[in-house]
Amino acid sequence: MLSVLTDNWELFVDGFWTTLRLFLIAGVLSLALGTVLAAFRVSPVPALRAIGTGYVNTLRNTPLTLVFAFLVFGAPKMEISLPTFFWSAVVALTVYTSAFVCEIVRSGVNTVPPGQAEAARSVGMTFMQVLGIVVLPQAFRAIVPPLTSVMIALLKNTTIAAGFSVAEAGAIPAVMAERGENQVATLVWITVGFLILIIPLVFLQRWAERRTAVA
Repeated sequence: MLSVLTDNWELFVDGFWTTLRLFLIAGVLSLALGTVLAAFRVSPVPALRAIGTGYVNTLRNTPLTLVFAFLVFGAPKMEISLPTFFWSAVVALTVYTSAFVCEIVRSGVNTVPPGQAEAARSVGMTFMQVLGIVVLPQAFRAIVPPLTSVMIALLKNTTIAAGFSVAEAGAIPAVMAERGENQVATLVWITVGFLILIIPLVFLQRWAERRTAVA
């Protein structure tokens, strides 16, 4: 069992390093894009609300595999090209995950009492100032658990990139099969690798909940 890992150490390290890079880059980008989309969803401008709603409804109801397929196979035919399959995977994970982040942030915004936004507007604050200074800081306190769950789902979703020529952790079993290695042991070690990545996120969630708890 252990020899499967030690004999193929470089393959596992490279695979999980690519997985971690995918997760970190797509995670940051999806948080940023999702927050912008949430601002669109609660905007007083009807056109922005329509854009946010259309984006969320479309991406949330589209399988992630199809998003990958479009960016890898369809986008180049429309003369939209990305440097590598890795960056195609980053974009696919970002545009998909941001739709879920948007709805979580919007739900957090809805927990903030309307009177606070009205008070901020009464002293001359613009919509963006109200959102950035008054509403979002309070909203993020309420969305730590669901946001962490979405990030954990994003980490696991990175394995789909293996089907589109990205050499991340999900691609390890295919390489190990070519080498004639034990597939059960391979899957066990991949599971252990993902647990090592996910468990810190769970502890981070609990720590953040305690830090942001309101008495």
